[in-house]
Amino acid sequence: MPKLIIIRGIPGTGKSTLAKQMLHAGEADAHYEADMYFIKDGVYKFDANKIKYAHEWCFETARHALLTYEEDVIVSNTFTQKWEAQRYIDMAKANGIEVIIRTLTMEFGSVHNVPEESINKMRERFVMDTSDWI
Repeated sequence: MPKLIIIRGIPGTGKSTLAKQMLHAGEADAHYEADMYFIKDGVYKFDANKIKYAHEWCFETARHALLTYEEDVIVSNTFTQKWEAQRYIDMAKANGIEVIIRTLTMEFGSVHNVPEESINKMRERFVMDTSDWI
């Protein structure tokens, strides 16, 4: 059975970097994150009005890879609170897929120029303990 690896952390903690390293090391077959929705022709162009669509795309693409291709999948999003990751966890559990959660806390600076005010709000609501998530 495939596994779902959830990488979580506020912007600038290295989620995408870790996911790419894990893919390169053969620890997973695919990597998805909501930010990928905003990349067109290699250029990142965030649109706050489309964030819901970005997260829906991320979930459906990861679900498809897990269930159709039985790939080990990494999903790296902020997942500041349990409810944000819950549908991924529920889908995986319902299909006998192992879930692994990695929480990143070191801050290196956001590559997507996320405003500091937004990052501070995420920091305030970020739940560190994920022991009851799975």
